[in-house]
Amino acid sequence: MNETPLHPVIDVFFFALGAIMGSFLNVCIHRIPRGASVVRPGSRCPACGAPIAFYDNIPLVSYVLLKGRCRKCGWPIPVRYPLVELLTGSIFLVFYLVLGLSVELPVLLVFTCLLVVISFIDIDFRIIPYRLSLGGLGLGLALSPLRPSFGIVHALAGAIGGCGLIYAIKKSYELLRKGEGMGGGDVWLLGMIGAFCGLRGVIFSLIAGSLIGCLVGVPLTLARGGGTKYAIPFGPFLSAGALLYALAGGGLIHRFYALIDLLPGLMR
Repeated sequence: MNETPLHPVIDVFFFALGAIMGSFLNVCIHRIPRGASVVRPGSRCPACGAPIAFYDNIPLVSYVLLKGRCRKCGWPIPVRYPLVELLTGSIFLVFYLVLGLSVELPVLLVFTCLLVVISFIDIDFRIIPYRLSLGGLGLGLALSPLRPSFGIVHALAGAIGGCGLIYAIKKSYELLRKGEGMGGGDVWLLGMIGAFCGLRGVIFSLIAGSLIGCLVGVPLTLARGGGTKYAIPFGPFLSAGALLYALAGGGLIHRFYALIDLLPGLMR
């Protein structure tokens, strides 16, 4: 009973931690594709270059207080900035609520940060930097021995299977359609997902990402006028599938198998 009053405090802590990390991830999203350091110089307005004071850099709060504009020049701050902070904070909180204070928690929080940065860079620039996907793949392999229920074998199988599977899909598409339909960055991204989630996670992420892409991406592409010019990159959907697997993939797979077992009886 003595622990009960602490639960809301810990919940707030993990949400705040995620929001703070989201603020840093915004810096990574803006600077990494431009080849700039994510450490120096400090945060500054992309429009006028004015340094951002600490009181104007409080996640979520500062955006509201500043009414979404730079204090110095009035430049409208893209809504992506508070969105990334809110998204990262929410994911951190959900992972804590699902996993508790376990060994898996910090590993999957690192995985979350990588996926958020990769997704928004892919949306903004249509690229997945190799330093993130390959670096994340190596990090997933390096952290795997620390995870009691996972291990290096699952990580290696997932990394190799992820790269190989999507590379085969990419090449098959190019042969059939005589054009590129999937970037090379997606190959290493799925390999990175495999290093953190294993081979089952690769297959789940690919299927779930494809379904999410159909439900979300296709209508958005059509609304923008259709065609490859308006196509939405696949990286964010793969990332969404990977996060879904990390949170609930095992249970969803078991429910899927149970549904398959029930189908013959339902069809009689």
